[in-house]
Amino acid sequence: MKERVRRVFAGLGDSVEALLIANSVDPHLDQSFFYFFDVPGGLFEGSVALAHRDGQIDLFTSALERQSADEAAKSDAAVRVHAVDRESADAVLAKELHGAKTVALNFAELTHGWFTRLHTALPGTQWVDASAAIRKVRSVKEPAEIERLRKAAEIGSKVGREIPGMLKRGITENDLAAEIEYRMHRLGASGRSFATIVGFGAHGAEPHYAPDATRLEPGSSIVCDYGAYYRRYASDITRSFRFGPADAELKAAHETVERAQDAAFAKIRPGVPAREIHNAAAAVIDASPFKGRLIHNVGHSIGLAVHDGWYYGPKVDDPLEEGMVFTVEPGIYLPGRGGVRIEDDVVVTKSGYEMLSTAPRGYLEVAS
Repeated sequence: MKERVRRVFAGLGDSVEALLIANSVDPHLDQSFFYFFDVPGGLFEGSVALAHRDGQIDLFTSALERQSADEAAKSDAAVRVHAVDRESADAVLAKELHGAKTVALNFAELTHGWFTRLHTALPGTQWVDASAAIRKVRSVKEPAEIERLRKAAEIGSKVGREIPGMLKRGITENDLAAEIEYRMHRLGASGRSFATIVGFGAHGAEPHYAPDATRLEPGSSIVCDYGAYYRRYASDITRSFRFGPADAELKAAHETVERAQDAAFAKIRPGVPAREIHNAAAAVIDASPFKGRLIHNVGHSIGLAVHDGWYYGPKVDDPLEEGMVFTVEPGIYLPGRGGVRIEDDVVVTKSGYEMLSTAPRGYLEVAS
């Protein structure tokens, strides 16, 4: 963990004396806490990681997670664990940071409640935003992180290959979402990486649709967007299907999205401005009868969070770097009719990219 801390400090400037990462209560947990302190389980609500310029990390946590914290710290000499309760936490932090004039915080994830507590406990401290430096370091994954992401994608891909066999007349969106999540757990996932999206028919035209009791009937298109957590690292996969009689328009949409994704893949290699991936996919869709029906950016980073802090769109100039892991997910959405999205997870390699998700992408009509 020392090297991760040092890389973040390199982007903060010489005046910053400490970096403080504070968790609130679930779901307001800063995933950077787990980037600096690698522990497989536990919530660590109210816990604080205090990182120093030399790479040392002081972890302040309660008795609820003390056992997990101590076990993890045994394999990392950079981490020292301190047991605190809420009543004493502010005083302990004030004592630990006594004399520090400039402290960095992850503004992007820090709750207002935590900020007011720190501001009261440490009056006169200058607070610096560390979120950009943290995001930059986290966007390039280490080999051990990529292995966890590969395993998470492998779990999702195995389930993706099974989804066609789950499609039965009368199954509800909720039932299908539950079955997808159940099978991911059976394959070793520690949880879903986000609330599973299943949309039948016209519901597939809403990218962030929440499934309900709608039943699957012949003639429906289907969008399934789901992901697994494996040792805190996420996958994010989307597959689209057709149940029953063919629909020429939605078949054409699916084939267009597949071509758009292939065009995006062809742009992935170190040094390429990220916008080129998005623009390559958008150009294919805009040259088709579905011009204007791509309504979101084509991808985002994945890691400790399914939306890991970095995204790419038509104006993002960030150059791709070896070790970046992100989604490629073009889509076409036809309000009142349905939608098609194909989403895969990739890692940038020295000369191009590696697909982490491997479920079939092609157009598939499932007999009703």
